[in-house]
Order: sequence, then C-alpha cells, then structure tokens
Amino acid sequence: MAVLTRIGALLCLLAAGSGLAAEITVGKAQSIAAAIARALPGDVIRVERGYYQERLVIDKPLTLKGIDRPTISGGLEGDTIRVTAPDVVIEGLNVRDSGDSLLDQNAGIYIWPGAHRAVVRNCDLAYNLFGLWIEKANDVRIENNLITGKRDYRSSQRGNGIQLYNTTGAHIIGNHISFVRDAIYVDVSHHAIFRGNRMHHSRYGTHYMNSYYNLWEGNDSWLNRGGLALMEVRNQVVRKNRAWANSDHGIMLRTIQDSVVEDNVVAGNARGFFIYDAEYNTLRGNLVVDNIVGMHVWAGSKNNQVERNEFISNREQVRYVAARDELWGIKEGNYWSNYLGWDRNGDGVGDVPYEANDIVDRLSWRHPMMKLLLASPAVQTLRMVGQQFPLLRAPSIVDPKPRMRPDTEDWRNWLGKHYPGTR
Repeated sequence: MAVLTRIGALLCLLAAGSGLAAEITVGKAQSIAAAIARALPGDVIRVERGYYQERLVIDKPLTLKGIDRPTISGGLEGDTIRVTAPDVVIEGLNVRDSGDSLLDQNAGIYIWPGAHRAVVRNCDLAYNLFGLWIEKANDVRIENNLITGKRDYRSSQRGNGIQLYNTTGAHIIGNHISFVRDAIYVDVSHHAIFRGNRMHHSRYGTHYMNSYYNLWEGNDSWLNRGGLALMEVRNQVVRKNRAWANSDHGIMLRTIQDSVVEDNVVAGNARGFFIYDAEYNTLRGNLVVDNIVGMHVWAGSKNNQVERNEFISNREQVRYVAARDELWGIKEGNYWSNYLGWDRNGDGVGDVPYEANDIVDRLSWRHPMMKLLLASPAVQTLRMVGQQFPLLRAPSIVDPKPRMRPDTEDWRNWLGKHYPGTR
C-alpha cells in the first residue's frame, strides 16, 4: 500500500512537471476566491463574463483568465487583486474599485515582493488608487493594459498608474494610462524596457528616479504637466519618444549621466527639454519644435555631446544659464531655424558659429517686463553692441557648425500642438 501511495505521488509530480494543467471555470454565481483555493499550481482559472465583487489573493502559480471581459470589483477597500506567488498570469479582466489609502498603497493589482515573473496583459484597470503596484518582483511583464485612476480625486490624492519599486528586468509594453498622479513611476528599478506606452492627463507621464540601464523607447506623453522626467539616473537609452502639449516640460534630464537621448520629438511644451546637472550624455537627432523654450539648460550641465538636433520655431531656442560658453555640434552641428549666417561654399554648414543667447536675452530673463521693448531701437542697438564688444557678451551655447537645413521633412506636422490656454 505504501508503495502504491508513493507511485501515485510520483505520477502526480510527473504530470505537474509535464505541463498538464487543469482548467477551472467560474460562472456568475460562483466565487473566484474559492476556485483559487482549490486550484493546483499551474492551473488555469477561466472567469466567465459577469460582475464579481471579491478581493482576491493569488498565492500559487496559476493563470487567471477572463472570458468576454468579466469585472472584478474590490468594493472600494484594500487591493482588488494581490499577487504573492511567482509565475502568475492575469489577463482579459476588468479590475476596479480598490481602496484609497495612500499609506497602504491600495492597488487594482498589487504584485508583492517575491512574485517574480508576473504577467498582466490585456486588462482594464479602472477607478483604482494605484493601477499596479510592483515591489521587489523581478522580470514582470505588464502589456497592453488600459489604466485610468480615480479621476474625481485631486492629483495629489491619486496613486500612480504603474508603480515599480526595487525591481529588475521589467517589461512595460503598450499600456494606455491616464487620469492618475504619475502614469508610470519608476524607483530603484534597473534593466527594464518601457516601449509603446501612451500617457496623458497626469502630473508626469513618467517619473523616473534612481534607476539604471533602462530603455525608454517609442512612448507618447501629452497633456501632462511633464512628459518624461528622468532624475538621478545613469545609463539610460531614451529613443524615438514623442512628448507634446505638456504644460511644463516635454523631457526633463536632471542629474543624469552616461545616457543616450536620441531621435525624440518634443513639441508644443512650455519647455521642450529641461536639462539640469546633466553630464557626459549624448543628445542626438532630436526634433525640438514650437516650444516656448526649446531647451532650458543650467546647473552645471556640461560635457554633453549635442549633435544633429533640430531647433525649429521655438520662441526661445535655448535658455542657457551658466558662467561660460558650452560648445554643441562640434562634430556634425545642429540645425537652428533662426540662424542668420550664410553658407558661401554650399557644404550645408554655416560659415559663422551660432550663438543661442546674448546680453539682451539674459536681461529679459531677469526682468521679464523688458520683453515689451524687444523690438525697440534701443534694445536692438544693445544687442548689436553686445555682438561687437566681448566685455558685454553673455555666456552662451555656441554651435561652430550650424546646419543649414533640417533632416526631418515632416516637422511642420508638429506645429500648433500646445497645452490648452498656454499660448
């Protein structure tokens, strides 16, 4: 008898190891929590269309799959779904109505420490404080979800759409996030990929701190206060994103080193780029168009390679605050739509350097009312005198090889995309 028992147990283990997972179907009048309790690791729980007011804890590896988009409501208390086991998959569900405790970090889906390799895809997360809170869980995949917050709450009282804390290897792909505090908040999280996300009507599209070796690619941020905020980070790749119509900045680079920021579009923001304490980065091929200030650069931002960017129709191309000149475009130059130089030999490079700012610009920053006089003969004379006499010259961004033509053919399509009420 003991031998038969051992043989039976061995057969069960072999079946589990061979991927022969069972399927459990939950209907309208049934309990999802009860199905989770009786499921074995690796099972698939199919939840049929309906409304289920339950707060779930998934404490074993399994798949929770919605059929025709059932709704799970947390009843405005705690977390709607809490994942504590690794290798959990959640897909095809409407997950809504978490509690609203910022202290307890109530979330639609809370992925707890140790719940590695969690997958959440093709879900709608609505009216949760945090859409997803992911903490100390590695190699998670959050894909193609629609996330909206408690939009009737004030911004400071909302949670974030997706919160990552102390993780590695996350893939955040193709999510659409709005009406939260920050659409994606990343802290102490490394070797992650953020691609194809759309973020709007939030404080920051992305708020990104203390995180290294991450890729941010092909994302759209619009109608936020700030599009993408990278703060106290290094070794980032920020490529082919679009940030437009944000009320403050399109892309913030603050205390950032050893990163590549290339082929992005920043259009119609108050400040296209806000660059503060940024060193040893490469900014290349970015289209900076129709912002109030194209790039606001200060606080020791130096030793950066700035090449082949296009500054077009910004009210101020660059606002540079420093004690000495900074050279951009040493190798290939940048395009400046307000460049007044010439190209006598026809090589596509201006014959005289471009200087972004002069003494009149510096005075107008300190005394904004002076802008009323910018067209006056006295101010124009002061600008000419500053060009002729070095003692009156202000430190500036200097481009020794200004390009005569932009590379981007469709730049006009980005004109006029402003935050409402800012122009």
